[in-house]
Amino acid sequence: MDSLHIAGIRFAEALQAGPPWLEKFWISVTSLADPKCIFTVCFPLAYFLDRKVGVSVLWIGLVSEWLNVVLKWFLFGERPFWWVHESGLASKELVVLRQFPVSCETGPGDPSGHCMITGAALWPLVTALTALASRHSRSPAVRLSPFGAYTLLLLAVGLSRIFVLAHFPHQVVGGILAGAALGWGLQARTPVAHTAGFFLAAALALLLGSLALHNLVIAAGIDVDW
Repeated sequence: MDSLHIAGIRFAEALQAGPPWLEKFWISVTSLADPKCIFTVCFPLAYFLDRKVGVSVLWIGLVSEWLNVVLKWFLFGERPFWWVHESGLASKELVVLRQFPVSCETGPGDPSGHCMITGAALWPLVTALTALASRHSRSPAVRLSPFGAYTLLLLAVGLSRIFVLAHFPHQVVGGILAGAALGWGLQARTPVAHTAGFFLAAALALLLGSLALHNLVIAAGIDVDW
């Protein structure tokens, strides 16, 4: 695992050594792709365009946010910003890394929440845009452009998280794959026809479930707040 982490640190070094103008770009991407934006920006826009798509974005965003937290409790995952010092690598080898205001994230880092939650919640919006493009054009390039933009966005988000030392590359890849799989799997199971009471009960069930899992893990002797 140390070899994987060291390779990730070297990759982050290479990213940070890029052109100075890229620094603002990566920091802007990591800020704009914060999972909170799914609920404050993407959901209202999607709901305005199509109620079913909007509810799907909200539902998948909610479930993926919950699942990301639970996965982090079980997978743990070091954060590059802290690992480079705690592992002793910085005292053994020359490591040239810069710190940013968003670098000091705490808690487990595997999988990346930015990549997983964004990738999952945007899936129904991307598929809706793909269907819309297919109805208005026969060009493969136009029909595939929404998924092309989706892929480029997730790639940019992943690289931005590595750049600011919030995640290792393998955590980013895991987040992207988990997010796309979750979006694909949950889209057809969106409870669109249910009442507000159902969503309230679902949110309560997720909350109680996370508290129960948290207590179970702690009872097993695992410190999830390490």
